[in-house]
Amino acid sequence: MFKKDLLKDKRILITGGGTGLGKEMANHFAEHGAELYICGRRNNVLVETANEIIDKYKTQVHTQVLDIRASKDVDDYVQSIFDDKPLDGLINNAAGNFISPTKDLSHKGFDAIANIVFHGTFYMTHSVGKRWIESNHKGSIVNILTTWIWTGSPYVVPSAMSKSGIHAMTQSLAAEWGKYGIKINGIAPGPFPTKGAWDRLNPDSKNEGDGMMSSVPLGRVGDMIELQNLATFLMADGCDYLTGQTIGLDGAQYLTGGGTFSQLDKLSEEDWSNMREMIRGANNKDKADRG
Repeated sequence: MFKKDLLKDKRILITGGGTGLGKEMANHFAEHGAELYICGRRNNVLVETANEIIDKYKTQVHTQVLDIRASKDVDDYVQSIFDDKPLDGLINNAAGNFISPTKDLSHKGFDAIANIVFHGTFYMTHSVGKRWIESNHKGSIVNILTTWIWTGSPYVVPSAMSKSGIHAMTQSLAAEWGKYGIKINGIAPGPFPTKGAWDRLNPDSKNEGDGMMSSVPLGRVGDMIELQNLATFLMADGCDYLTGQTIGLDGAQYLTGGGTFSQLDKLSEEDWSNMREMIRGANNKDKADRG
């Protein structure tokens, strides 16, 4: 779809760039000539992803262990990049989520999601954006959102609230920062299976045909190349008039109504107990992998 040098000389930062959707977008940007900065909380994952991309595309990939919930660490990291040369693009991809009846949520559980998605995304956006404005440098920001910003969704209320806030930020900053040559858009993916997210949001995957997929008019999950193509288009030059928009990429799922996880109303308390055990297992494995 694109010329191989479409993103040549562009420097793009991807939060959560070592795994999942972030890794997929990083690969596509590198394939089209971009120099990459990827950050996340697990050094081994970041280094592994960077080495894979470097071997495949012979481009530069810089890694940094970073918790985007720490505002000073975010600002120091962004400054260290700009000390060399300004970024051209930012992908706010890092997130957290899990399914739970809202009545069973603890305040700590709520904060775990809101601090990453709501606060962390703002910290990163603010840190990069203010430096673009100070240096009179144009840039593009893409926020990875969800279709719940339009419909809401039961059982993922902390994420729905936080992502909706970032959607509002997308619209607000497009209007405020447009005069500086900064465009900011969002992508709201539907079901794109990745290992980490799928273990937490669809742990009982054997039932996906009766639940999540039955609500997608196209009858399938998304192909990664579809997400990659859209993200690359939004990062490239040539359509700067497109700003302040969140684009749904979900096979028209959200238009069927009810929110992604509405089908979970059918679960019993015993089902929820089993789901929690599966999610805990996924979390424990993630902590073990992190060392």
